[in-house]
Amino acid sequence: MPDTLTPLHLALDHHQAGRLASAEAGYRRIIEDNPGHVEALHYLGVLLHQRGEHRGAAEYLDRALVLSPHYAACWSNRGLVAAALADSAFAVTCQRRALAIDPSFANAHNNLGVALQKLGRDDEAIDAYQQAIAHQPGFIDARTNLGASLAKLKRHEEALAVHREALALDPANSGAHFGVGNALRELGRLDDAIGSLQRAVELAPAHFESRVNLGTTLGLRGRFTEAEAQYRHALTLRDDPQIHVCVGAALGAQGRFDEEAPHYRHALTLDPDHADAQHNLALMHLRRGEFEQGWTLYETRWRASKYTRIEMPGIAEWAGEPLGGRKLLLVGEQGHGDQLQFVRYAAVLERMGASVDVLVPGNIAELVGGVRGVRRVLVEKPRHGYDFWTPMMSVPYHVAGIEPGVPAEVPYLRVSGARLRDWPQRVADLGEGRRRVGVVWAGSPTFANDRFRSMPLAALGGLADVPGIAWFSLQKGPARAQLEGAALALHDLTEQIQDFADTAALIEQLDLVITVDTSVAHLAGALGKPVWVLLPANYDWRWMLDRDDSPWYPTMRLFKQTSLGDWSTVVAAVRTALMSGGV
Repeated sequence: MPDTLTPLHLALDHHQAGRLASAEAGYRRIIEDNPGHVEALHYLGVLLHQRGEHRGAAEYLDRALVLSPHYAACWSNRGLVAAALADSAFAVTCQRRALAIDPSFANAHNNLGVALQKLGRDDEAIDAYQQAIAHQPGFIDARTNLGASLAKLKRHEEALAVHREALALDPANSGAHFGVGNALRELGRLDDAIGSLQRAVELAPAHFESRVNLGTTLGLRGRFTEAEAQYRHALTLRDDPQIHVCVGAALGAQGRFDEEAPHYRHALTLDPDHADAQHNLALMHLRRGEFEQGWTLYETRWRASKYTRIEMPGIAEWAGEPLGGRKLLLVGEQGHGDQLQFVRYAAVLERMGASVDVLVPGNIAELVGGVRGVRRVLVEKPRHGYDFWTPMMSVPYHVAGIEPGVPAEVPYLRVSGARLRDWPQRVADLGEGRRRVGVVWAGSPTFANDRFRSMPLAALGGLADVPGIAWFSLQKGPARAQLEGAALALHDLTEQIQDFADTAALIEQLDLVITVDTSVAHLAGALGKPVWVLLPANYDWRWMLDRDDSPWYPTMRLFKQTSLGDWSTVVAAVRTALMSGGV
């Protein structure tokens, strides 16, 4: 190395080559000889920041700035240190000081954007990233940061375009592939998203978030075994409680219920208050029929990631206080099936002395109004007039000492005479003295597990030759299109169905309902009608382990897959039961 290199150049050469100990020693010798050496103070601060010694870094950068307050790069680096010390507000100040000195400083614009994002000022962050790109069009990090900000604001099409611009500049940029994959997933283009996230993982195998997001996207596509593998790999990179929950959930989604619990319990050793782990353990206990533990843990659901807490301003939430002479509002939660299942607890609350009103969607209001214990049904939130309110699915926890099991007196839903109208005659005319069986083969396509809980109507073709049956469709929604040309010929009267009360009126004319896991299963069970429920191997907690009956509905029979996605054995079992005259 030439003798003409100064001590600062020698130290910088060590620094750039990654020989940090030698670089640090060089900077410190310069500062010992000249305490006012601005460059040595600056670069020592940068080195300490790179090594994670942020408070020491701040000290040296501050000394440099006192001596040279117009040093733009030093202000920008001081902003990075402030961000590392979780002082985002000062980080913004520092980057703005750098830009006041040098408005074309692209790195400072980018760093400003990062600091603004930390403060939740995403619109300002977007402007900062755009400024960085305007001054340095090839600035890849600024583009990927801009894409992330746009995604945070749910501007996913714009985010996708920005990340693709980054890939045009650098096709092997893992961060840009990651951003493209995330945007595609949010836009519902799951297969394309998986491809982009797989490329991100190939380019950066140790990037934790790419592994996790690939696992999540595979799970959305129903590829649970592959999702599990990605989550497990992510755990080799970081022992994260949420990802232990994801592994457990991926196992449960495969129907491997006996393998879930250790992962949730391990998550709780890392974070004793982890809401998703507690919630999933609650479902595990409920699936096993361990109701006391299950309902207790289920009260954590409002902190879990999949729930939005119900708010009833001006009314106190019931915490188990005596209900004698009190007015209580029972509030429906989650889906229609959940509400039809749990409205039965109105009778329990009435026995405890409460005057019970119920808040539910309008399309089940008429049926709910006939439930024992229900005084009045509301379809809009009240602002006053009640001593307490409670979510429906919290009632089992609060009444465990009074009703430790499952109140299963059916029917607890009833159809009014006005609703029955001419349904009996219409069904009788089509039934011609045969057994009348209603069928639902698909639920809402927006439901998370719909890929597995629903089936194509063609899968029921093996029932077509069962003698003595008049088949009726109870199917609503897009799946009705499958009726045309189906091997199983069904009478379709569903155009005359406007709400659940109409569906109930039709069900009352049938001898049996055969359905996948939808709200119709709960409706038929609550009406006390014979109902057979066809379940995927990853069935919901309420259908419980090792049972082909249901404590919730005495007239229900369960047919469960043994292999996820394979309906053939289920349909064969249903056919055998029908041939034997079972109802």
